[in-house]
Amino acid sequence: MLNSLAAEQTTNPISDSITRNWTEQALECYRLNGNCRECSITKGHYSFVCQMPKVVEILKTINGEPEI
Repeated sequence: MLNSLAAEQTTNPISDSITRNWTEQALECYRLNGNCRECSITKGHYSFVCQMPKVVEILKTINGEPEI
């Protein structure tokens, strides 16, 4: 299961457009097993709370595991 900083993630709805296909950012999150401390988004100090671990779980359900 994806972990790290999950408690900090919001309950905002996730856009359908980001859950259609595996993106580079989703693949990075998948490879890191949701370790937000190692993610480029976290290192970029963006002003939003990342929803990617949730997106990865949705992508796995809809599209299956990625071919990496």
